[in-house]
Amino acid sequence: MIKAVFFDLDDTLLWDEKSVSETFAAVCSRAEQKYGVEAKQLEEAVRREARKLYESYETYPFTQMIGINPFEALWADFSEIVHEQFGKLNKLAPDYRRNAWTNGLKAVGIDDSEYGKHLSDLFHAERRKRPFVYDDTFTVLEQLKNNYRLLLLTNGDPSLQKEKISGVEKLSSYFQHIIISGEFGKGKPDPSIFQHALNLMDVEAEEAVMVGDKLSTDILGASRTNIRTVWVNRKQLERSADVVPDYEIHKLSGLLTILDQLEKE
Repeated sequence: MIKAVFFDLDDTLLWDEKSVSETFAAVCSRAEQKYGVEAKQLEEAVRREARKLYESYETYPFTQMIGINPFEALWADFSEIVHEQFGKLNKLAPDYRRNAWTNGLKAVGIDDSEYGKHLSDLFHAERRKRPFVYDDTFTVLEQLKNNYRLLLLTNGDPSLQKEKISGVEKLSSYFQHIIISGEFGKGKPDPSIFQHALNLMDVEAEEAVMVGDKLSTDILGASRTNIRTVWVNRKQLERSADVVPDYEIHKLSGLLTILDQLEKE
């Protein structure tokens, strides 16, 4: 019998990819107006330069383990120093943001570090104005809240993930517990964070279901812990031969049918 449902946050409940994409479009269009550079070309350059810079830092192995990507670091402040590595990230963040944009501008032929700083500050502010939630997120949570115990299990920087959650009214109220990898010390797919979720909810692996959009973190980690998995594959991507979810849905609302089936088993 299923007693608990664990949810990933980004691109499962919140449409983070859209938030990032629309912020890039808004910021890069300013550079297009000022310098005539094509906005999409600049976005691609900044994404490329940001990733390259991000991977060059000594903090990179830690951010990989915790699950913090280069584009989250373009607006994260890493203000909760729950680990010494977050202290390093907090100090690095302003330079990282400025250099990512400055290097992106250089890559498209614009040498203007002051404007790079301006765009980095703009992205930092504009991303906060764009929290997007999928149409069926609250419908599903509302239907589940009285029948299952719900837990949110997200990779990322504690300060940023808490900001995302608090930025969407009432979202946190659906969950008995919220686990953030940066606070726990390891991220998905490490089995220990899933075991921590089971312990917090006082359930066995067979009594829980993990719902997430990433095979490499959500599905892999839950599978390693013998928790049943539901892959939210909105883009209808090809399945990996290495990571096979128990169930696959194309909209979050499909979870309701799966849970009904499991109730009948």
